Amino acid sequence: MGSRSGTAPVYPSRKMLASACMKLSDFHFDLPAGQIAQHPAPARDQSRLLVLHRRSGKIQHRRFADIVAYLRPADVLVVNRTRVIPARLLGRSQPGGAPVEVLLIRNTGDEWIAMGRPQKRLHPGTRLEFGDGSMAATVLAPAAEGRIRLRFDTPDVKARLAEYGRVPLPPYIRRAPEPLDDNRYQTVFARDPGAVAAPTAGLHFTEDLLARIAAGGTTIVHALLHVGPGTFTPIRCEDPREHRLEAEYCELDAEDAARIRACRDNGGRIIAVGTTVVRTLETAAAQTGRVQAWQGWSDKYIYPPYKFAAVDALVTNFHLPGSSLLLLVAALVGREQLLSTYAQAISAGYRFYSYGDAMLIL
Repeated sequence: MGSRSGTAPVYPSRKMLASACMKLSDFHFDLPAGQIAQHPAPARDQSRLLVLHRRSGKIQHRRFADIVAYLRPADVLVVNRTRVIPARLLGRSQPGGAPVEVLLIRNTGDEWIAMGRPQKRLHPGTRLEFGDGSMAATVLAPAAEGRIRLRFDTPDVKARLAEYGRVPLPPYIRRAPEPLDDNRYQTVFARDPGAVAAPTAGLHFTEDLLARIAAGGTTIVHALLHVGPGTFTPIRCEDPREHRLEAEYCELDAEDAARIRACRDNGGRIIAVGTTVVRTLETAAAQTGRVQAWQGWSDKYIYPPYKFAAVDALVTNFHLPGSSLLLLVAALVGREQLLSTYAQAISAGYRFYSYGDAMLIL
């Protein structure tokens, strides 16, 4: 039946309906607690690698070192060079000496934005002491979104963090940090300090593996996104489109942006190592549809349906149910195919989350 104006009615496509009805519960899956990795694999590149070929749906089970076989000379592999800082501080509130915990997020001039607990001990004016007391800070007025603002007495806070700070392992790793975490919760290409969590897809690479990739002709370029707590903030609204990501600082220099454009022009693939790289590249391509140099803050939030402008393939770990990271991967793969793949990964005993195994999505 035609409309009153005489034009044919527009019926929503299946894709439009799926988008209109999207619910957070659509991105849930059950994961046995025993498959949440508590320690890294004995060797970085010996973690498992699930290879998903999107067009055919074919799945292959390999070791991460085998990734070389899937890369081509015309490709560009983009990694995140951010470095995790020892941002977790255990201290005491004064007066009284009651224990407190602080996670530093970012430096804003002579102040730091942080998360802290318990909140009842972090009132404005409270003095916090760490270590032997030679590192101390005063709580200022609260910042937005449940954060606090701190001003340290110590002039060189970052140097003191190396002495008193701890690796900020995610809460699903239910153990205290160990000496191995100082190395293994850091990528081998980590360079610029500023992240409070590792870009975990990059944890599987070794110097030798990177050399083999480069020897095969694949170009390796470096982007930067300082991972903040916003990346891991749970989505609490049933319609995930209402979620907002906290902005994170990212960079892509002009030379690397030019390499990425040339790769695309020559028929190569842009392979992002991690969701942080995806967000950086898609931010850098947002204005023109082609990757340009970029420097600034990004709150880019990617969920289905989404048309990727800069990324052709992805190396990623297995993510939490209903997380913004899972939605980003679903935008690339499709929700049904992604959840089906996760079900197979669970059945095959893959290890999940930060220290877990990896996927290569082609």
